[in-house]
Amino acid sequence: MTPFEIAALSVFGMLVLLLAGVYVGVVLTVVSYLGVWIIKGDPAVASNLLLLAVADSISSYVFGVIPLFVLMGMFVSISDIGKDTYEVANVVFRRLRGGLGVATVAANALFAAITGVSIASASVFTKVSVPQMLRHGYQPRFAVGVVAGSSLLGMLIPPSLLLILFAVLTDQSVGDMFLAGVIPGILLSLMFCLGIVLAAYLIPNSVMRAGALGTGTDQADMSVGEALRKLSPILLLIGVVIGGIYGGLFTPTEAGAIGAFGAFLLTAARRKLTWASLWQVLVETGHVTATICFLIITATMYSRMLGVAAVPGQLAQWVTGLDTNFYVVLAIYLGIILMLGCLIDAASIMLITVPLFLPLFMAFKIDLVWLGVITTIAVEVGLLTPPFGVAVFVIKATLDDRRITITDIFRGALPFAGIVMLTLLLIIIFPRIATGILGRF
Repeated sequence: MTPFEIAALSVFGMLVLLLAGVYVGVVLTVVSYLGVWIIKGDPAVASNLLLLAVADSISSYVFGVIPLFVLMGMFVSISDIGKDTYEVANVVFRRLRGGLGVATVAANALFAAITGVSIASASVFTKVSVPQMLRHGYQPRFAVGVVAGSSLLGMLIPPSLLLILFAVLTDQSVGDMFLAGVIPGILLSLMFCLGIVLAAYLIPNSVMRAGALGTGTDQADMSVGEALRKLSPILLLIGVVIGGIYGGLFTPTEAGAIGAFGAFLLTAARRKLTWASLWQVLVETGHVTATICFLIITATMYSRMLGVAAVPGQLAQWVTGLDTNFYVVLAIYLGIILMLGCLIDAASIMLITVPLFLPLFMAFKIDLVWLGVITTIAVEVGLLTPPFGVAVFVIKATLDDRRITITDIFRGALPFAGIVMLTLLLIIIFPRIATGILGRF
């Protein structure tokens, strides 16, 4: 067998192991080790190559951004900042039919700008939004669907861990990736809101229970001063972190440190920080960081194995030698991402597919920042699709209501998955939605 055939066989083996339920990090390690061993005929060479991958993969300064932004998001999650943001959005949109759904999307969009993790958004707004929507006559399926769909904004609106991950895998600027995610994130938020309002007016029974008024809530008016007081923490963090990066005051890694420290101070000032909650935040940050770093290490191993097999060069030569339409390759790429979304988590999907397809896309000389945005959006769909949809299981685990089943949440999230796909199509057709803000036309 040629090295290229061995690499191709490794892809098949990887899919078999994933379907068997083996953890993706273990799969990548085993496949990479065996692939190099077979190609070189020496297990010692395979061991040394993989050890070098471990040493090199996360030694860069830029990887410090991962635990720092995770830590900031964890502090924000326990500080009730998300709850206050929702209350303000609720007052603003309460007179609009479907207003609580729109308020959930608006609050999630703001919350996403300081968390970067969809799971955090799903957990927070399941506790905050779903009980309110149920109390005011919204259909349970719609209530959980709104939370599941809008939680995806955490992975697109910067600072996003997936955008950071793509930047690392493709050697792109983290700042450029963040900037490119702004307009698509706003667009997706508006598409969610439009879908909710249209459903509330055109298919009211899908949104409200029969006989429920549901155009708003009975919450009293909120003064401008009170609204600003509730929004000031989140606006301050967004201004410092995102403004500092785009203003050139500090790097994304430094922004993560400043944001984490700022979130710590805000949580302490709001008297939400106890020794128990601090320990919980640190442990969860460690778990998330260790998981992501391990996946990055194993993905680097897999990339090295592909390099030993000369896969990148051969794929690039094959593409340039064919009269292949770029959009055909893109459709295959996105199809694989959507398929894997039914099986494994978002970060793992990106770590498997990007190294494999990157040589193909580089041969077409496309804008990799734009590719990063559409990759992130496609990966996000997997958070809502059965049987693995992580956001759905987070909502079910957080929701204390036996009346709402996993099936109800998946069905409620389905229309929002369709809206995400429509937004993805728009950004593919009009790349300037992502790259225009960078001056790339």
